[in-house]
Amino acid sequence: MKAYWKEHPALRMVLMLVLFVLALVLVVSGWKMTGQLAGLGIMLVGVALLLAVLALYNAAYD
Repeated sequence: MKAYWKEHPALRMVLMLVLFVLALVLVVSGWKMTGQLAGLGIMLVGVALLLAVLALYNAAYD
């Protein structure tokens, strides 16, 4: 599976860009829900997506 990401850098870049934008949207929208537990959950999902983007970035260097 890791060799697949090394062989398709354009796919990896597009996936990272889409996930990064989605993660930022989730973090900002959760941040606007001040004082609500749902906002915290949305922000945590956004942070998890940011970590997934970081893992995709590092997959090429393993």
